[in-house]
Amino acid sequence: MNGQGTGQLQAEKLPGAHNQLSGQLFDNLPIAVYTCDKQGYITSFNQAAVKLWGRTPVIGEDLWCGSWKIFHPDGEPLKLDSCPMALTLKEGIAIEGEEIIIQRPDGTRINVLPYPVPTYNADGELVGAVNTLIDVTEQRYSEAKQAMLASIIESSEDAIVSKTLNGTITSWNISAEKMFGYNEQEMVGNSIRQIIPKTRWQEEDVILEKIASGEKVEHYETYRLTKHGIEIPVSLTISPIRNSKGQVIGASKIARNISRQKAAEESLQHYASNLETLNTVGKLVSEHLDVEEILQQVTDVTTKVTGAAFGAFFYNKLDEHGESYTLYTLSGASKEAFEKFGMPRNTAVFHPTFSGECIVRTDDITKDPRYGKNPPHYGKPQGHLPVVSYLAVPVISKSGTVIGGLFYGHPEAGKFTEYHESLVESVATQTAMALENAKLYEEIQKLNAKKDEFIGLASHELKTPITSLSGYLQIINHRLPADDANKAFIEKALSQINKLTSLIADLLDISKIETGQLPFTFTVFDLLQLVHEVIEAMQYSTKTHRLVLNTNLDELLVTADRQRMEQVIINLFSNAIKYSPGASLVNISVSVADNKALVSVQDFGLGITHEQQERIFTRFYRVEDLGAGISGLGIGLFISKEIIKRHNGRIWVESGQGKGSVFFFEIPV
Repeated sequence: MNGQGTGQLQAEKLPGAHNQLSGQLFDNLPIAVYTCDKQGYITSFNQAAVKLWGRTPVIGEDLWCGSWKIFHPDGEPLKLDSCPMALTLKEGIAIEGEEIIIQRPDGTRINVLPYPVPTYNADGELVGAVNTLIDVTEQRYSEAKQAMLASIIESSEDAIVSKTLNGTITSWNISAEKMFGYNEQEMVGNSIRQIIPKTRWQEEDVILEKIASGEKVEHYETYRLTKHGIEIPVSLTISPIRNSKGQVIGASKIARNISRQKAAEESLQHYASNLETLNTVGKLVSEHLDVEEILQQVTDVTTKVTGAAFGAFFYNKLDEHGESYTLYTLSGASKEAFEKFGMPRNTAVFHPTFSGECIVRTDDITKDPRYGKNPPHYGKPQGHLPVVSYLAVPVISKSGTVIGGLFYGHPEAGKFTEYHESLVESVATQTAMALENAKLYEEIQKLNAKKDEFIGLASHELKTPITSLSGYLQIINHRLPADDANKAFIEKALSQINKLTSLIADLLDISKIETGQLPFTFTVFDLLQLVHEVIEAMQYSTKTHRLVLNTNLDELLVTADRQRMEQVIINLFSNAIKYSPGASLVNISVSVADNKALVSVQDFGLGITHEQQERIFTRFYRVEDLGAGISGLGIGLFISKEIIKRHNGRIWVESGQGKGSVFFFEIPV
């Protein structure tokens, strides 16, 4: 070195320098090196330079640098004669660390740190320069990546923490500080167990084992502890951190606070549960007509969904003083708990409910201005159920009459919300409709009972004169000569009296069925023989139809009431004849299957629709489009069904419009 300064290469101390640089050592250097003469023309370069530039420069023609294009670090173009090598040759000084970007012919760009050093001859004259190019592209990419990751970590709303394999915290972002309450200085260097509840330390052992084996833990839901000792639900994603050799040296943990999500899930589940419960209530009040059952279910369910400690339904019935109400149902407490204090009175607190003015909901009824104004208690009696949160909803009929009120209480303040209010209001509307329906049903039942009583009494009263009339006509008929023209009229009158007697008997049977007093006498007899006898008797009286029996049995013994079974068979045969006026055949079959006697009666009439089939066995129902001009009260099949039911059997019909009908019944053999 001479006085030219550090880094200047003296040519006289390097005899044959060019030849040496062009030699094997120069060519095999792992970093790019090239030389220029003092005019800036490239005089030599190694293979690493060619690889870096992406091209082979022409010695003596290419100036300053072997790359096609050069840019400043910010991407702005850099003039070739202003590149570090050009400046070194122009100013005769070494330049260090002025980063540039070079572009290859294929368009790729590389970050480079050039280190050009001027060379001098023995006389101290500048003869050229040597430039070393260091590729820092990967380093810059890593730095940018690290900066981006750091920015993401710091700006992330999730807590991001890194730790060693023994659980020691090595990094702690701002969101972790916000989530857990500890700052970075308090946590880095300490154990991660500081934010893990002791009951969950085993979880950390399992997680660290998985991380050490290179596994990733995703979306692991658990609880972590804040600085203030509050457990919060979190979702964890833990990934292994590896060194340059691929060895796992720690873990990065992303923790997301899922308190809102959990609350939303719980709220949704609670809402779904309430909806299911309300659907059950809606179904109950629409299907049931028992007042007590409806009100008890409504009180129980609404007490549960509102979270009340107890609930009650009071009828809006005044006592002789016009003040008291009637407690009907109670949930969450015994009736004695209310009854020993007497019924509520027409106070300022209760008046809005029983007058139907409005719903009353308050977080603390004791602070309500309407509370505690009436003697003798001026509030709750001593020992009364503790009520702080209070909700009262009037139950109003469609006509506007206040039927009663639903009341809810809780010993803690602020338990009832607007949601609970609207929920109970909805149920109250359904309840009012159900109570009106139940009331109508009770009235119908009373009228029905009176009707059945009338039918029974009327049938009994009619039976005596009809029997007497039949007897007198038979006596007259026997006394008339065989050739008397009046005998035909007497016989027709007797036939009509027999029909009337049959109708009266059926009405009496219905009355007995309703009261559960229809008598049965069970004996063992041959059902097949009974069918034969009925066919023979009915074939004698009907001239329009043939009754054809199909069976392969010789005998069919059953334990049943013979008279009642005959009543069923006659009814089915009579209907088959009556309701197929355009046909001439009735098919009857008797068989045994699965230890049951099966009888079927097929007609070839107009048939019965599916809707009519569902109602044909009900009392007083007749198929209108088939029964026009045909006598009957529509009670024969109802009685037949009850008889078969009492024999532990069943009766049914298969039919279709225009296809006729087949009636079946079966009883145990």
